[in-house]
Amino acid sequence: MTPKANNGTESLVETFSQLEVAAAQPKWLAPLRKAGIASFADQGFPTLHDEDWRFTNVAPIAKLPFQLASQVAVNGAESKLLDDAAFTKLPGHRLVFVNGFFCAKLSSIKPVSGGVRIENLAATLANDSALIEKHLGKYAHAAGNTFAALNQALFTDGAFIFVPKGVEVSEPIQLIYVSSAKQNGEVILPRNLVIAEANSKLTVVESYISTGNVAYFTNAVTEIIAGENANVEHVKLQDEATEAFHIATIAGEFGRASNVSVHSFALGAKLSRNNIRTNLAGEGLECVLNGLYLTKDEQLADHHMIVEHAQPHCASHEYFNGILDDKSKGVFHGRILVREIAQKTDAKQTNKNLLLSDDATADTKPQLEIYADDVKCTHGATIGQLNKESIFYLRARGIGSDMARQMLIHAFAGEIIERIKCEPAREVIDKLVWDRLEANPHLAGK
Repeated sequence: MTPKANNGTESLVETFSQLEVAAAQPKWLAPLRKAGIASFADQGFPTLHDEDWRFTNVAPIAKLPFQLASQVAVNGAESKLLDDAAFTKLPGHRLVFVNGFFCAKLSSIKPVSGGVRIENLAATLANDSALIEKHLGKYAHAAGNTFAALNQALFTDGAFIFVPKGVEVSEPIQLIYVSSAKQNGEVILPRNLVIAEANSKLTVVESYISTGNVAYFTNAVTEIIAGENANVEHVKLQDEATEAFHIATIAGEFGRASNVSVHSFALGAKLSRNNIRTNLAGEGLECVLNGLYLTKDEQLADHHMIVEHAQPHCASHEYFNGILDDKSKGVFHGRILVREIAQKTDAKQTNKNLLLSDDATADTKPQLEIYADDVKCTHGATIGQLNKESIFYLRARGIGSDMARQMLIHAFAGEIIERIKCEPAREVIDKLVWDRLEANPHLAGK
């Protein structure tokens, strides 16, 4: 396993070679980890010459002085952060991870019944890994995704959620990832596996926050498996430190007549990217990918997704809105892939970007790749500023200029927020986004 010259992977490959194999690690995991580091070494960090990365320069990540974040003793900083965090007032279960390691002290897992399992992944791997072996790494493929490959090799811990057939988890399950990184280049590698069997139902709320503000690197992977007629909602909030880097992979395979919604809210980090790939593997299912990114200063938020229609009579809907300020940048690349067998596909893809500054930029690339001949597929993208006619319309009805701008921007964000079905999570996101927008001087035209 020799990395290609000058591809930026050398220090992390060397770190992998020096790690001791955990005594509690199942035998089947070692080859999977080795395959991950080999793939990472071969691919290297992407460059602007790679088509899927031509709008997002990850050279600042590749140049970091990498070191794996270590498990730390939890102190008042983490507790205070959680007290003030957006989702901590939600009902339901809460798993908290600090620097990628499970923290029982800050977590709250209520008693469950019906065979439901809400656990940290490392403990389950040590004690009962048979179910995990069937699924781990089967959906977030290392090939073609160098960051998923790195996570596969070096992940520390994460959540394992299993909901058996016919069982409904009525309250949301929270996964909170806290960074307490103190040095530039610390790498945090969470891994989540969510399995919802046939006719089950659950909501997962995944969030990323930080106690400090150094240039650390979060590289997360979440795999979601939805069985026949399962109902799964996944809400992800990225609110990392302003100097941090955040790369995430969300990969899923969904069964017949299932209903799956994946929501992404990108508010933090200096550079963030969400790689989302879903395989619509059963007939008659519906999948919604929905996201909002708010950027300012020189932030960059990137969403890259592939929705693969692999069976007939499936519907997919992608809605992503960006509100961009200062010299920030938003990137959207959505690809709908319709296989030849996937007749009667109904797929829609929309990306809208609102620029609050003349220096903000948006790059958008909606894409259709269709091999079936009986489908209904549409896509569209817009980039612009607030509509002067809409402002005039509101002012003509006695609404002040500042209030008119506030109403229009809030409505633009609300298009995305209102699609969250879990009411408590929707209310929290709505308040959080509104508070961020109100704190923006351009919102009031100042």
